[in-house]
Amino acid sequence: RHLAQCIKALQEKHPGIRIHLYSGDTNDLAERLEQGLLDFAVTAQAVDLSKYNYLELPWVDTWGVVLRNDDPLAEKEALGVEDLLGKPLIVSRQGLREDMPRLFGEKVDQLNVTATINLTYNGTILAREGIGYVLTFDKLVNTSRESELCFRPLAPRLETKLYVVWKKYQVFSPAAELLLRKMKGCYGVSA
Repeated sequence: RHLAQCIKALQEKHPGIRIHLYSGDTNDLAERLEQGLLDFAVTAQAVDLSKYNYLELPWVDTWGVVLRNDDPLAEKEALGVEDLLGKPLIVSRQGLREDMPRLFGEKVDQLNVTATINLTYNGTILAREGIGYVLTFDKLVNTSRESELCFRPLAPRLETKLYVVWKKYQVFSPAAELLLRKMKGCYGVSA
């Protein structure tokens, strides 16, 4: 949402600028940055920051579970590791490699991962059908009162920092340079 607001402000001043978004995991995005296919990447994983310039965003993503409103676990305010052991879990492929060990520690081998995804939206389609519980960040999908899905944070609370990264010594197009300056302004970093 914050990046979209920043882009909107840029396009209001420069209506000819077009933004092309691409979704992927951190490894995929880093590879595309290296190949020059992307100017910037927003990552929820710390990449090798010695290879990139970056802005650390002033927000964090909160981990939790997207599940059906009529599921008994939806009655809890937060979910712990013990609540999820043995339950059918839907996780990102990257999360399976990098985040699940951090989330579940020594109990990671007890997880019942029934599906992997690269977009949370796809996981919510499975969750809506009762196939499993999506381990993801808050605010990525509609969990309003009108939705049949809800979000429950993990307990203890687990957060991940967000970064905008780009290749060191990157020569930007004028539009990408304007976007970088706008992002620095939006995120309180001197340009």
